[in-house]
Amino acid sequence: MTPDVPAPQSTRRALVVGASGITGSALVRHLTADGWEVSALSRRAGTRDGVRGIAADLRDPQALRTALADERPTHVFFTAWQRQATEAENIAVNGGMVRDLLAALTHAPLEHVALVTGLKHYLGPFEAYAAGEMPDTPFHEEEPRLDTPNFYYAQEDELMAAADRQGFTWSVHRSHTVIGHAVGNAMNMGLTIAVQATIAKELDLDFVFPGSEAQWNGLTDMTDAGLLAEHMVWAATSPAGADEPFNIVNGDVFRWRWMWPRLAAHLGVDPARVVGYQDAPRPLEEQMAPYASAWPEIAERHGLVEPDIDRVASWWHTDADLGRAMEVVTDMSKSREAGFTGYRRTERAFTDLFDRYRSDHLVP
Repeated sequence: MTPDVPAPQSTRRALVVGASGITGSALVRHLTADGWEVSALSRRAGTRDGVRGIAADLRDPQALRTALADERPTHVFFTAWQRQATEAENIAVNGGMVRDLLAALTHAPLEHVALVTGLKHYLGPFEAYAAGEMPDTPFHEEEPRLDTPNFYYAQEDELMAAADRQGFTWSVHRSHTVIGHAVGNAMNMGLTIAVQATIAKELDLDFVFPGSEAQWNGLTDMTDAGLLAEHMVWAATSPAGADEPFNIVNGDVFRWRWMWPRLAAHLGVDPARVVGYQDAPRPLEEQMAPYASAWPEIAERHGLVEPDIDRVASWWHTDADLGRAMEVVTDMSKSREAGFTGYRRTERAFTDLFDRYRSDHLVP
């Protein structure tokens, strides 16, 4: 259902859910720069730079109702999720967070709710990842759901049910390996690779590609967090974005056999120490286990602000992403035809991110 009269830009009020994460942080920056009133919900929140912080636990419905009782957002951008041990728990927790958040906003003049999911919509959940029959690449939004439980499907269902009840439009944004600025994030390939390169340089180790032969040689794509933020705001404010799912990737494709040595060069790794795929994947969780204890000393030596390696490296996620035994490419035609023309070059997205992490003293 489309609202009768969209709010003028001067009265648009955004609630960013998961505001401290990679995508949420990018959204807060984009929205504030564009003149929106912004409230940022996370577990630990503080008001800064004109953004009103809201602290609430998304798994506590009463806490959400209390925290949001005085909020009147016109647009919600939902970027949060919490990883659980099984997919059944993922469905209960992550579907429940969408349901309870929107139920706590029945009093608000909501016009649009945008939800971030990802390519596990096509690839399957963590415990059945790329394991069954999947659509051919490039992935298209009209592909039917896989015949397996998936928390992304549960989130979509809760979103659409709330839209029917509360009268707002919705959009779903299926991103692929989001890279952007955050610390302590469960899925952060950009910072993980930068930390791997730092350890390799400091301890005179090889900088080894951890993934599969298919990922090394096949085509792939990625999503810059800033572009994802632009895409979500576009869908939330454009009639063409109403009540639709969209893929969102940078718009270029690459092979890791081309990208890996280029990232190594940007990170200052000796070219002689750059090692590609050889015979089998070499997961970072195994590669880095003997050396993780060296991080506090490295951090102290270089004046880095985060001595806890678990806050800056998500080995498991990078292993899962780069370990897939298949090519992964995503179609953007639907967004292009609807009017979204945003683009990022993935190599530039990585190098800009590395520069920012250096300036923040998270890597040398």
